Amino acid sequence: MSEYHFPRQDAQFVLDHIVEFPLICDRLGQEELNSGLNDAILEEAARLGSEVLAPLNKIGDQAGAQMVECGVQEAAGFKAAYQQFVENGWPSLAGDPAYGGQGLPKTLSTAVMEIWQSSNMAFSLCPLLTQGAVEAVSEHASDALKKTYLEKMISGEWTATMNLTEPDAGSDLAAIKAKAVPEAGNYKIFGQKIFITWGDHQMTDNVVHLVLARLPDAPAGVRGISLFIVPKFLVNADGSLGARNDVKAVSLEHKLGIHASPTCVMSFGDSDGAVGYLVGEPHTGLACMFTMMNDARQGVGLQGLAVSERAYQHALAYAKERLQGTLRDGSRLAIINHPDVRRMLMLMKSGTQAMRALTYVAASQADNLEVLKTTGSVSDAAICQARLDLYTPIVKGWITEFAQELTSLGVQIHGGMGFIEETGAAQHFRDARILPIYEGTTGIQGLDLVGRKTLADNGQSLFALLDEISCELASLEVGEIFTQELSNAIEAEQSVRDGVDWLLSHKEEAPAIGVNLMMSLGYLCGAWLMLRSAGKAQALSGNTDTDPLFLESKQVSARFYCEHFLPRVKMHLQTMKAGSASMMALEIEQF
Repeated sequence: MSEYHFPRQDAQFVLDHIVEFPLICDRLGQEELNSGLNDAILEEAARLGSEVLAPLNKIGDQAGAQMVECGVQEAAGFKAAYQQFVENGWPSLAGDPAYGGQGLPKTLSTAVMEIWQSSNMAFSLCPLLTQGAVEAVSEHASDALKKTYLEKMISGEWTATMNLTEPDAGSDLAAIKAKAVPEAGNYKIFGQKIFITWGDHQMTDNVVHLVLARLPDAPAGVRGISLFIVPKFLVNADGSLGARNDVKAVSLEHKLGIHASPTCVMSFGDSDGAVGYLVGEPHTGLACMFTMMNDARQGVGLQGLAVSERAYQHALAYAKERLQGTLRDGSRLAIINHPDVRRMLMLMKSGTQAMRALTYVAASQADNLEVLKTTGSVSDAAICQARLDLYTPIVKGWITEFAQELTSLGVQIHGGMGFIEETGAAQHFRDARILPIYEGTTGIQGLDLVGRKTLADNGQSLFALLDEISCELASLEVGEIFTQELSNAIEAEQSVRDGVDWLLSHKEEAPAIGVNLMMSLGYLCGAWLMLRSAGKAQALSGNTDTDPLFLESKQVSARFYCEHFLPRVKMHLQTMKAGSASMMALEIEQF
């Protein structure tokens, strides 16, 4: 398996020139990041990723997590790696300073998290879920619960999970049956949850479960769900750990990928009930959990980028070494010289760069929101929040679907050896397959986009994004070499605009067309940001501080992306406008 190297040059280019990270730091009052601290953070994170986490990736895939007498045993080497991860302060990077966090920008923590996810996706899921739980507890829990749990969660000393799914309640959360019975000022939780990522392990002293359950007086449906903190070990008044709570992992799922990330069946209340603490108001659990889920959805989109980057690096190394074909002088030819291998490598290279630009831009929106909360108007903050919300299904849905194609190309470049597990290419493909499923399937992201993010405000937020794209494309200076690509992007933006108008006049088709609208938006946003990259690269071409070969590569990647991926915008919109007639025409018996 090839080594992992953080694509620092491209990441720094996106930070500096696409999201204008130095300006974000100034607005947040964190100018010290622009004086070298940012570089030091990325350098140290890259070292930990490549030297500690990446070597465990294949080990974890082969060994996986195991059920043992004391619970779930993580893969060999993971506990020592996690301890180093915590000792170096990485979990607290973006945490609230009031609870021991470093309070660094979301944009920077996203770039750092890309490193963890590329180097070892199974490992990265543990801090990813904890970060989402921190968001939910920070936003909705009482001060007493925050005082008890936040500092340990932010530091990484305790990890956290999200417990939604049940055997009879997958995406249909209205069907949740887990019960919460009031007792002694708190609650006793009874029920079973499935598909719980990192539901148990031995890497930390405690695991904090966020659990959806119903109170005895709960109304039916999603409006009757409440959220509870249920710790693996109870916490005493002085902060020390007390008795073991009545919660345990009873089995592990046997999965296609991410073998080192234990996916647990969790049982609550097998004896006298698991002690739980209400988060927020009764019956508002779904809204509380969505705080965690939206953070996780952006994180899963980032995983799509990360695993695609890892697959690209793996395929590139193989393509440079694998000899196939003989020249007239008798010398052998590396397959990277073959045009079709170049095609696939360029699909992977340009695709991952577009993914990176969009994930970082979406993350920067969260930092912009923090600035506006203190210095801007309420209306400006609301507009910024709406844009962040709009990006979420695109980042999660488009990028994770795109990752299926790019990681599959990584296998294809290896040829027959890609189908052999020993080469390692298959692991990236297998690991990527979960991404369009968990934290809301691709179909759910499409429904979210057309429902909550478009029809709910009559397209206002989406049209605002399209207006920004249109305005920038119209004024972009990229030279004659990009005349056709720029023209095609402007035409694609108008096509998406027409597609949104079509949706608004065919609202009854919304459940059937969300995924195609989402995919068209993803490819359009990719082209928009790749063309912005090309313009920035051209402007920097005379700058002796920037590698000219890298700048040329950025421009070529942008042109290739627009030639090969931008046409998909119209394809998805054409499919979208076909509506649901043919997909719903057959009777069930005809399938």
